[in-house]
Amino acid sequence: MNLKIIIEHGDDGYFVAHCPSLKSCWSQGRTRAEALANLREAIDLYLEPAPAELVANEEREVVELTL
Repeated sequence: MNLKIIIEHGDDGYFVAHCPSLKSCWSQGRTRAEALANLREAIDLYLEPAPAELVANEEREVVELTL
């Protein structure tokens, strides 16, 4: 999966990064690399489902989709 990321200079001197495709998925860092690493972690957490959502039963199938 490839996502478009926006990186901007914040007013406080930090780099601010966000992913427009994932609403409310923002992070920041002292350097560009740190901001991207922090955003990668934020995206992983954003996309991680709650364990209760992954329970299969007679009425519900859980499958994996690779993008």
